[in-house]
Amino acid sequence: MSENLADVIDVAGAELRHVGRLLGEAGESAWDRFLDWLVDDYFRLEVAGTENIPAEGPAILVANHSGAWGLDAFVLQKVFARTLRRPLHVPAAPLVFRFPVIGSYARKKGAIPLDPLLGMEHLTAGELVGVFPEGLSGLEKPFRKRYQLRPFSPGFAATAVRTGAPVVPVSVIGAEEASPRIGEIPALARLFDLPCFPLTTVFPLPSKWLVTIGEPIPAPRRPESYAARAAAARLLCAESEAAVQTLVDRERRRRETPFW
Repeated sequence: MSENLADVIDVAGAELRHVGRLLGEAGESAWDRFLDWLVDDYFRLEVAGTENIPAEGPAILVANHSGAWGLDAFVLQKVFARTLRRPLHVPAAPLVFRFPVIGSYARKKGAIPLDPLLGMEHLTAGELVGVFPEGLSGLEKPFRKRYQLRPFSPGFAATAVRTGAPVVPVSVIGAEEASPRIGEIPALARLFDLPCFPLTTVFPLPSKWLVTIGEPIPAPRRPESYAARAAAARLLCAESEAAVQTLVDRERRRRETPFW
């Protein structure tokens, strides 16, 4: 009798796992279609400069991070999945993988766990890695300081120096207006165990998005000493931050109106 009950429990468990997988796949498909609609019809996104992404070999795509909910990461992934014939790996904070559907979707589309090496194994294999060196601080900018980059973390530059991968600056215009950060709600951040819970619109606003890829910045030859490598990484980080800010400022002026 107990063996029969155990068999029933095993079968029921297998069925529940199967149903869970089906629901997860349906959710991922719905999220993918939603992103298509956002990119094409709602944000009317324009892309320029894709020819600046190397056709082969490693490269680090470095973009500004903005908008209260970090939607720009998913929009960029969608853009590059359409335009590139190469995989793009994006180191993501553990928080991303905690969300149902979105976490599994991100992993399938190339998101990798965030670590100090920032996807070095993929660069060594000649692949592309995309990073947001502002980190979460880029999402915490108040609306009055929109498009003013927070200091870049130099980890990506150190990885570029070690691997010889060029840095490709990318500007994203539109995320600041789509999800403007008006404030934050600490109580909800504690409730959901989040670094912060922004006060913003529940649904993105219909802002006009521009994604622009700048010319690659070659990585310097790897110095022999640690001190020289650290100095080279700091210099490359500063140059990359200036390049992204210049792109952001230029593209922001080019946009005729932030909204419809």
